[in-house]
Amino acid sequence: MKATIFHNPMCGTSRKTLEILRDSGCDVRVREYMKKPPSRDELVRLYKRAGITPREGLRAKEPLADELGLNRHDVTNDEVLGAMMEHPILINRPLVETPKGVRLCRPQEVVREIL
Repeated sequence: MKATIFHNPMCGTSRKTLEILRDSGCDVRVREYMKKPPSRDELVRLYKRAGITPREGLRAKEPLADELGLNRHDVTNDEVLGAMMEHPILINRPLVETPKGVRLCRPQEVVREIL
């Protein structure tokens, strides 16, 4: 099975998810999203397939999210997406896509749902 992981090698959960993918025999495409961020349309598509909103895909614990006011209850999905395009660190990871779906793999075991 083919899989794409939007990966940050500095993130332990992302590294563990990648290990699960490789151990399961997946043909894994690793995309370091900090170096090559997804486009706005691509991110919208991924979140739609995952069944989550951009706000749910926000790395809310990132200090920049607070600095930009993104954790306020009145922030729109459009505002969140705009901030993610400008600051990819705000994209929560790892996002994994396979033919069976997309998951935000927090915790990493969630990836097994789409294997």
